Amino acid sequence: MNLRPPPPVAPKAHRLIYRPPVQGRDYWILDDALPDPLAVRQRLLSRQDWVLGAPHRPESWPGMRAQPALTPEELAPLEAWARQQTGQKKLFAVGAGLQGSQFNHNCVQLVGAGESGPRPHTDSRKLCKYAAVLYLNPEVPDHCGTALYRVRLPDGSLGGNTLPARFSNLVEALDTRFVPPDLFVEDLAFDHRFNRLVMYKADLIHSATAYCGNTLESKRMTVVMFWMA
Repeated sequence: MNLRPPPPVAPKAHRLIYRPPVQGRDYWILDDALPDPLAVRQRLLSRQDWVLGAPHRPESWPGMRAQPALTPEELAPLEAWARQQTGQKKLFAVGAGLQGSQFNHNCVQLVGAGESGPRPHTDSRKLCKYAAVLYLNPEVPDHCGTALYRVRLPDGSLGGNTLPARFSNLVEALDTRFVPPDLFVEDLAFDHRFNRLVMYKADLIHSATAYCGNTLESKRMTVVMFWMA
């Protein structure tokens, strides 16, 4: 009797479509996002309510995190900028702060070297239309930023970077959670800059590019935000 497990399903990468990333349409960058980022950073570093993720606990997200990160007064100007840039009259967070939810708006994350690497993904269309990341460690190298990706097709050519309308996330579109390590190809990278906010359409394949540090103070610190429109 053959008890070997069936071979993994090949990802249906041909389903994705390619939309060349255009600044002002698909992504936006705001430098000097907070008026006093060092004070915000020190406040976040002093928190005692961190929750551990992978590899410390069996979670889908890496490092450690806590929320809420920014105060309403700190968050409001960023949301106003996001509305102005996207042309949306209203942006809102779906399910923000729900305990046990994998969706975490206005959440501070600390991830160090060895705790994770690039993990290209899309965010769920059911939860957000735009995603943003705010860099809050002045000592992090430039290459520990964020990148947009596209897929490599079986014939070696480059394929899509975003989801057709009928799919809500990348796992649905590829029809598998397990993909070969060379499936994703970096398409556009944003350098890490202290106090820079990078916002992009959440259905574009994206990921942090690298992590660094091994102490609370030296790890890559970001605040992530997710908005529905």
